[in-house]
Amino acid sequence: MTTHRPAPQLHAHDAHGDGDHESIHDHAGHHHSRANGHGHADMLEVEQAFQRIMAHFAPLDAVTLPTLETLGLALADDITSPLNLPPLANSAMDGYAVLHSDIANAGAAPPTLSVIAAVAAGQVATDTVTPGAAIRIMTGAPVPPGADTVVPFEETDETERRRSGTPLDAITIRKSLPLGSNVRPAGEDVAAGALVLPAGTVIRPAEAGVIASLGLAAVRVIRRPVVAVLSTGDELTAVGSALAPGHIYDSNSSSIAAAVTAAGGIPRIIGIARDNLDDLHRCIDAASDADLLVTSAGVSKGDYDMVKDVLEQRGDMNFWSVRMRPAKPLAFGLLQTDSGRPLPLLGLPGNPVSALLAFEMFGRPTVRRMLGRDLLARPTVEGVLTGPIFNSDGRRVYARVEVGRRNGTWFATPTGPQGSNILTSLSRANGLAICPADLPRKDAGQAVKIIMLDWNEEVNL
Repeated sequence: MTTHRPAPQLHAHDAHGDGDHESIHDHAGHHHSRANGHGHADMLEVEQAFQRIMAHFAPLDAVTLPTLETLGLALADDITSPLNLPPLANSAMDGYAVLHSDIANAGAAPPTLSVIAAVAAGQVATDTVTPGAAIRIMTGAPVPPGADTVVPFEETDETERRRSGTPLDAITIRKSLPLGSNVRPAGEDVAAGALVLPAGTVIRPAEAGVIASLGLAAVRVIRRPVVAVLSTGDELTAVGSALAPGHIYDSNSSSIAAAVTAAGGIPRIIGIARDNLDDLHRCIDAASDADLLVTSAGVSKGDYDMVKDVLEQRGDMNFWSVRMRPAKPLAFGLLQTDSGRPLPLLGLPGNPVSALLAFEMFGRPTVRRMLGRDLLARPTVEGVLTGPIFNSDGRRVYARVEVGRRNGTWFATPTGPQGSNILTSLSRANGLAICPADLPRKDAGQAVKIIMLDWNEEVNL
């Protein structure tokens, strides 16, 4: 199998890797001809492959989880409020609860009111505010009966009274305020019985706070999909083990599992399937209860590996060439398991960049669809290239670029050699710049569409 093979010797027209025909020497020195074949006429466009895969997926079943375990998940049900928020009219300021009629002309003739009580947050006043009276009140405390306005401390003579040692049994109001000032009405945020968060809402910290404010300790959400991750090939060695001559470490399991986690799924690394029928069947059986199995390597149409044969024995499989670079070979189908439950399989190419890019284009949206997300694609921007993108064979090219913004314009800088085996070029990228299939190249200074892989504080705004 071919996961993470050294850079192959390619024909001149295919010098960037992932070509239609590769001449490869494996680790044992044997020569194999790998014709991905069938020509461009038999290739699927990216959108065609995407639609065919997406047609097999829907949001998963719901589970009830503590709210703090639901961040990033979508609500399975509408949430309506069992109460008013706030439950009672309360003060938005530290000050004095008064009758508006007593302070309507305070600017011209400041009134002095009797302070009959004080109420703090968490308390409920038992006294009623009547004409000529006031109750000292703290932020968040329920507005006392009778009061309709709150005057902040700074609009009174409280500071002067305290400095002079005058008792706070009276207070002078120095400013007239509109009726209802600094009073938060009951139900101002949410009314009892109102729809607060509709089904499908993705829970962020703000939604977690809203849910908590309703007194709900747990909610029903679409569960996270379990994605089994399987690498294939005799040449692979598990990370952390000693590396034998002619072997390479299995990086695909780590990168794909990390991508599953980033998409919101739960990765389950099955390990490495060796190049024999029994081991391939064993690994597939170990993934039978997952929501999706993702494999890497052995899915090219002309591949000499046995992966395709095993997959075809287990279910209805499709092996496609997709008009994209990197990541031309792709497999998808439904495998039969002992439980009788079909297991969807997404077969990725073996080269590390191809595997991760294919997961980005087809695996990540699949995970998001199972999570109940409506938006499946990454955000895009229009920018300007600072270096060329080459397109040698009429496929859509996804070039790895570093994206930044200067003077209001996005710029995309290629991260170096774009071979499908050069994973570090992807580690330096925060975007993918697209050269359409019908253009032989895009040059520095030309406009380009960019898929943003990362859009966070590290992007130069």
